[in-house]
Amino acid sequence: MTATAKLTTISKFLSLVLRHEPERIGLTLDPAGWATVDDLLTKAAAAGRGFSRDDLHEIIATNDKQRFALSEDGQRIRANQGHSISIELGLPVVTPPHVLYHGTATRFADAILRSGLDRQARHHVHLTQHRDTAVLVGRRHGRPLVLRIDARRMAEQGHEFHCTANGVWLVAQVPPEFIQIAP
Repeated sequence: MTATAKLTTISKFLSLVLRHEPERIGLTLDPAGWATVDDLLTKAAAAGRGFSRDDLHEIIATNDKQRFALSEDGQRIRANQGHSISIELGLPVVTPPHVLYHGTATRFADAILRSGLDRQARHHVHLTQHRDTAVLVGRRHGRPLVLRIDARRMAEQGHEFHCTANGVWLVAQVPPEFIQIAP
């Protein structure tokens, strides 16, 4: 296995245990989603999925989506967003830019334009300031469709937005009246 493939495999494993199934390896996350690095390394190794602290640091430093964060003292780690388990990220409510984007597949267009965007199994709907990022996200689901979200008007009407350390905008839902198909 190449070094890149190894790091990709570890990153996917980290997403699983830090965002969805910490119990798979007996890992305990605090209410904000943090786990100690030592506990993660020990329990991953015991589950046959061992990797080094250096591997972990390289993944955090080089992941293009910046999915993970270390605490200031380097002793704890968590996923920045995308959790399906109950955690509180502790992000402040912030005023969004006027427009944000969401990437999806064209096959979902009718349902979204009728009912809006819902967080489904996750804690929030994920939005981006960058249309190109939305295109890439949409491609993961099929033929891409980019939705233009009137975020500022949503905020003015009481919807709360949060922004993660890696620039992903989070909101509980996006009602259909704030959505347009982006050109």
